[in-house]
Amino acid sequence: MPAIILASASPRRRELLERIGLTDFQIRVPETDESFPDSLTPPEVVEYISRKKAQAAECTEREIVIAADTMVFLDGQRLGKPRDEDHALEMLTALQGRRHTVCTGVTVRQGGRLLTESESTDVFFRPAAAEELRRYIQTGEPMDKAGAYGVQGRGSLLVERLEGDFFNVMGLPVLRLSRMLREFGVNLF
Repeated sequence: MPAIILASASPRRRELLERIGLTDFQIRVPETDESFPDSLTPPEVVEYISRKKAQAAECTEREIVIAADTMVFLDGQRLGKPRDEDHALEMLTALQGRRHTVCTGVTVRQGGRLLTESESTDVFFRPAAAEELRRYIQTGEPMDKAGAYGVQGRGSLLVERLEGDFFNVMGLPVLRLSRMLREFGVNLF
């Protein structure tokens, strides 16, 4: 099997690759401009950025690069990572009691061959009191996450339900990725 390169510094993506049996991979984080054209839909945005990351990753012709980009969208507007605790509270307040969408673009590249797809998951937050949100923010968990929450941690206590791929909300839709890797001759079973 060719060497696998994860073009991401995300500890969650690293963990998810290991969970699905990919334990022998290297991490090479490319420097990438994450700007995108304003005319793109949410799935197109994350596909565009994941493709840029995959193309920027340094690798040999034989190595397989996996790149991903995850974003949270509320009413079509992107929610990035919070700047500070006040910004995190603003985001979580906007999300509480509502549905939002998490989109992840995934690109697999080997040499000049490139395959890009995306996954979207609807997440429904329960209504939450401001004091609960402040206590959650004080844990520090929201500060490095798009939308200011981590579904795999205490942020799960805010999630009423999901429609779609849970792992997508963590940052990597593993079923979709496994199907994409098969196209490159990598069978995870």
